[in-house]
Amino acid sequence: MPTQARPFLMFTGRAEEAMTRYVSLFTDGRVLEVNRYGAEGPGPEGSVMVARFRIAGLEVMCSDSYVQHAFGFTPSMSLFVDCRSEEEVDALAALLSEGGSVLMPLDDYGFSRRFAWVADCFGVSWQLNLP
Repeated sequence: MPTQARPFLMFTGRAEEAMTRYVSLFTDGRVLEVNRYGAEGPGPEGSVMVARFRIAGLEVMCSDSYVQHAFGFTPSMSLFVDCRSEEEVDALAALLSEGGSVLMPLDDYGFSRRFAWVADCFGVSWQLNLP
């Protein structure tokens, strides 16, 4: 197997909800694999031990951490999406910021004719770009 890098998103009980939402927003979105904790643990039975999904040509991994950490997602690490159309960037900005926040509203920032930076309801940061 060749060396490969993928983003890995760690949730605290909402990995499946996030993954399901993300794959629904992209035309190529697809859950590739889900492994769950069993009755023997160590995580809560049925929660996501590790999963893989694909969005916009990118394979992403995620899990539900059963350990409480003193950190969460930070906007300094984000998923950058080049969109095909103004309609797509507008729709993704609206859908992904729903229940989250807008870090940079949709606009022409010079480096992009249409760009938005949002944090979704799970705390994951997205940069949405129309090249």
